[in-house]
Amino acid sequence: MEKVEPRSVESNESSGRIEQAVLENGVLRVTVLPSLGGKIASIQIVSSGEELLQQPLRPYAPRVPYMRFDESDASGWDECLPSVAACEVQTASGKVSVPDHGDFWQVPWQTLSRSGTELEMSADGFSLRLRFSKTLRLDGDCLHVAYRIQNLSKESVEYIWSAHPLFAVEPGDRILLPDSVREVTVEGTAENRLGRRGAKQPWPETKLANQEIIDLSVAGRITDRTGDKLFAQSPQEGWCAIERKRLKCRIELHFDPKDLPVLGLWICYGGWPEGGVNRQQCVAPEPCTAMGDSLATVMTQGGARKLEPQAQDHWALELRVGSVL
Repeated sequence: MEKVEPRSVESNESSGRIEQAVLENGVLRVTVLPSLGGKIASIQIVSSGEELLQQPLRPYAPRVPYMRFDESDASGWDECLPSVAACEVQTASGKVSVPDHGDFWQVPWQTLSRSGTELEMSADGFSLRLRFSKTLRLDGDCLHVAYRIQNLSKESVEYIWSAHPLFAVEPGDRILLPDSVREVTVEGTAENRLGRRGAKQPWPETKLANQEIIDLSVAGRITDRTGDKLFAQSPQEGWCAIERKRLKCRIELHFDPKDLPVLGLWICYGGWPEGGVNRQQCVAPEPCTAMGDSLATVMTQGGARKLEPQAQDHWALELRVGSVL
């Protein structure tokens, strides 16, 4: 690929700047921060300059292994591997602690190749010996993201992975799922408003404990102070979407449900972080490998992916940004 000179953005350190890689094709502009977990920090529609991703709740800053996700900027699009929730797992070599949201948002990624519309990066984990690579490529109104994972150890390794793209939303925007999705499973919900972990709720309309009927597909306000993590079986249609009414655009994620059999949904209208001055107003549709945030729990249920020594796995996502009339 053609070499592109690096750009940088300010961090919260007066003398520090964070390198950014910018991909642009006249339709979309994608900004990636390799040193901050390979984060996709921004996806903009070039014609309007509108931003699609949740922007930082705190200034960008270097990550520290085993820090909590709410101690970071908590924005943009990160990758959760080998777990989403912090946990301890048993391996052939002994117990291992896996950090909140996994290793890879906390480590610098190495840029392997780069052009104006394509970027390939890789990083090595520290809790489990995994190498994670991804290639981003712009093509018209699409962002293609191809993933590859390799086990670098001499023993088998189990893992779960989840995309974590935090899309900004405004009241009245909609979460769109195929009609085949009629039920979701609760992983967590502020003040148990949707029930305890494992509770089943109909999608999109459901009834709260106080008998209020709500439509989970309609975005609320940041003053609602709600935060729900839900799972559904991946629709065989292989897509999910967000409709941004003011922007008159539809943001779609496409994926192969055979590779990613579960669809997570993080729906937050001011309910997280609980102690933060700034709070998220976002929806994260999260294609993933297992129904559960904790690798330890998923392992006991037999739902984790297993890689033999030096073995690899791969999958892909496609983001499409279209107009809504």
